[in-house]
Amino acid sequence: MLQTYNIQVKGLVQGVGFRPFIYKLALRYKLKGSVENRNDGVVIKVNNRTFKHSNNRIIEEFIQTIKEEAPLASNIVSVSYEITDQELFSDFRIIKSTNTSEEITEISPDIAVCDECLEDMQLQENRINYPFINCTNCGPRFTIIKDLPYDREKTTMHPFIMCEKCRKEYSDIMDRRFHAQPVACKNCGPQYELITKNNRIHDPETILQTTCKLLEEGKIIAMKGLGGFHMACDALNEESVKKLRKSKNRDGKPFAVMFADIEKLKEFTQLNSAEELSIKSWRRPIILLHEKKKLAHSVSVGFSTVGAMLPYMPFHYLLFEKLKLPAIVLTSGNISDEPILIDNDDAEKKLLGISNALLIYNRKIYNRTDDSVAFIINNTERLIRRSRAYAPSPVRMNMDVDGIMASGAELVNCFCVGKGNQAILSQHIGDLKNIETLDFYINTIEQFKKLFRVTPNLLVHDMHPDYLSSKHFQGLDGKKISVQHHHAHIASCMAEHHLDEKIIGVALDGVGFGDDNNIWGGEFFVCDLNEYKRITHFDYVPMPGGDMATKEPWRMAVAYLYKYYGREFLKNNFQFLKKRNPNDIEMLLMAIDKNINCPLTSSAGRLFDAVSALINLCTFSTFHAEAPMRLETIADKNIIDSYEFQLNSTIQLNKTFNKIIEDLSKNIHVSVISAKFHNTIINIIFAVASKIRDDYKINKIALSGGSFQNRYISEKVEKLLTQNNFQVYTQCTVPSNDGGIALGQLAIAAKRRSLKCV
Repeated sequence: MLQTYNIQVKGLVQGVGFRPFIYKLALRYKLKGSVENRNDGVVIKVNNRTFKHSNNRIIEEFIQTIKEEAPLASNIVSVSYEITDQELFSDFRIIKSTNTSEEITEISPDIAVCDECLEDMQLQENRINYPFINCTNCGPRFTIIKDLPYDREKTTMHPFIMCEKCRKEYSDIMDRRFHAQPVACKNCGPQYELITKNNRIHDPETILQTTCKLLEEGKIIAMKGLGGFHMACDALNEESVKKLRKSKNRDGKPFAVMFADIEKLKEFTQLNSAEELSIKSWRRPIILLHEKKKLAHSVSVGFSTVGAMLPYMPFHYLLFEKLKLPAIVLTSGNISDEPILIDNDDAEKKLLGISNALLIYNRKIYNRTDDSVAFIINNTERLIRRSRAYAPSPVRMNMDVDGIMASGAELVNCFCVGKGNQAILSQHIGDLKNIETLDFYINTIEQFKKLFRVTPNLLVHDMHPDYLSSKHFQGLDGKKISVQHHHAHIASCMAEHHLDEKIIGVALDGVGFGDDNNIWGGEFFVCDLNEYKRITHFDYVPMPGGDMATKEPWRMAVAYLYKYYGREFLKNNFQFLKKRNPNDIEMLLMAIDKNINCPLTSSAGRLFDAVSALINLCTFSTFHAEAPMRLETIADKNIIDSYEFQLNSTIQLNKTFNKIIEDLSKNIHVSVISAKFHNTIINIIFAVASKIRDDYKINKIALSGGSFQNRYISEKVEKLLTQNNFQVYTQCTVPSNDGGIALGQLAIAAKRRSLKCV
């Protein structure tokens, strides 16, 4: 009997060549019907008649092949079907997209240029050396989309009218560019322009030659990328890199580096198979790699790692074909903590004055995205910054999160919106204390509400009363709840791994407002998605000057020394205090005594700050978490010794500091002290987790918080816990830092709503 199968495919199935794939598959199976993009997914209709006979087995094979052979960048979440009233089809065709409901399909992230397009860039007459070449398998997606469904008129490619050749490819079902929305060539597509202080160049070959010449001469160029502007210079030219640092007002934070190809990358960095797989993937993230051969010192400013990436835009490949340099610094095009610039006019005003040339193109960026950053721990990719090529792919939840919107934190902010069972995290937003970043945050929230058809009915934010994200949400209409910062960290890890039960939670990070009005950050919980019990924490210590202590780690070292030794520590003649004005130290001690702007903190981040300053490694931070990062980078990986500590009602570290000071008096090298301190933290985590397991009969443990971006600790503690039969959960696809906290907020709110607690 003739039947019509109505097949719905949900997931990342738009902007990735899915409809042409279905069309060719239907031809292979000799099926008649249609395929259609809708805002809630892809809908396929086929008859079960082949060769004049009904055959349900063919349809089953067809559906199975969809799952097995789907395009590389797609992500099928579900394939469902129903048998409907018969429809007669004369052929198989792709029909016009429709907007059928408030449901939405996934939006593709931007995809690195594919090998086929790179080959076409050398062979196709209308695309030879054309820097905007793309196809259904690659190119811009999220950065150009304005609305769903994903069609050209709803992207920033709309102003570019396709020429006859491009239109023919776009309309040819068998062509790789069939319905590739950004399809273009040199005759009809976007174009680059190179602006210098006294010239504007439009000829593509001259642009390339001039750009290469300037970079080789040590000049700085601001260039428009996929999701915003970058600033580039020769990564081996110390003077150029120093000049770039000064221009960006960025003293100490390492720069990202783009290498010409994988061979040059391997020449300068140590690369294992997992790292190579990640850095060569279609997402092309920045991967933190250990140095093998030195770049300019000011690239990484004393760190032993380099943030490395490979070309991902056609222009990058064209540039390195002519460039006589193995690598270039490619850092975000902004000043200090401002968002990455996306507008040509803004870039000309702000970047041309601090660079020697400005490279722009005339296609608009609609959704700003920084480069994503990751590293590999225990052969698994772990995201630090989730943005280009990852956002806005959702996290699938095992609960209803529809209508919930989560604010995220204040530093390294990302927010999150709930749609059905999808948690859709925004791209990296940044530090909301910067007014331009706060504007970016507010505008992007509105864009997400429109793009994903979200009308929030439950707003969730951090407990911290002064977070700008919390303040913004408190000013919005709707029911609101607040969530404790570190509970959200653990819930974020739980949500990523679909956990909904009592677990051990270890949250180590910098700052989070606690329910006792102190600053938390070294927390051990028993918790689920609804509630938490704080089992223990690092002993409280004053945080002199409040937030100022995060920028001046010497303050935390003094606070710990004063707590454990009183004024006696002043007799020790510590090296890190020799350049401090004695009056400044006295004023700090007076502030602690009188409790003037000295909130108590249990923060692991501040503990790392204190040790880093105590050994005179980093007494002033030029960027967020510099002191802990420098402490990690010097640690001797061969040291297995550790320091003593005490587990009472809290985790007490007076014996730890006793031994560190003793090692300093013996002139033990700081690399050894750092390693012993790191090993102590690992031992503390294991000891506390073991006690909680014994007391509460819980074996699952989640590790989250910015301190778990410390590879030394994360690698070793995961192995130690696993070897002792814990079920260990860590974050991979969502950052463990505050960039992932909105996911935890969303999960907690959803759970409480399901229990009718809100």
